[in-house]
Amino acid sequence: MKIDCYVSQGCTSEEALKENIARALEAEKAHAEVVIHRIDNARASAMNLSGSPSIFINGEELQPQNTGGFS
Repeated sequence: MKIDCYVSQGCTSEEALKENIARALEAEKAHAEVVIHRIDNARASAMNLSGSPSIFINGEELQPQNTGGFS
C-alpha cells in the first residue's frame, strides 16, 4: 500500500497526521509506504486537492472531490 499526503506549507497538522497514520497502520497490522509532500497553493490547485492535508491511498483521495479550499 502507498499513502501520499499532500500538506500545504503553512499547515501545522503534519506531526499529528504522521502519528494518526502510524496508529491506524498498527491497529490494522498493515504496512505502507507513507510519503509526505509539502506543496504550495499553485500546485494544490493544479492537482484539484480538497484540503490540507489531502490523503491518497494507492492513488485514490479519501476526501470528497470538488470541495476546494486547500489551506
